[in-house]
Amino acid sequence: MSVRKQFDRIGDFFTTVSSAVSAANAVSRGVQPKARHLRNLGIDPQQFNKIGRV
Repeated sequence: MSVRKQFDRIGDFFTTVSSAVSAANAVSRGVQPKARHLRNLGIDPQQFNKIGRV
């Protein structure tokens, strides 16, 4: 594996973790997470809007 690919994988990891933290924080505050964070996590933003709250 080339050095560039290793850095790309590390960058992808941090992007995913950052999106997860941002989305979790938004949900805990009761607001809609940003669509880009949901997409980074593999979640369709339109489907997320359809999730009911308890």
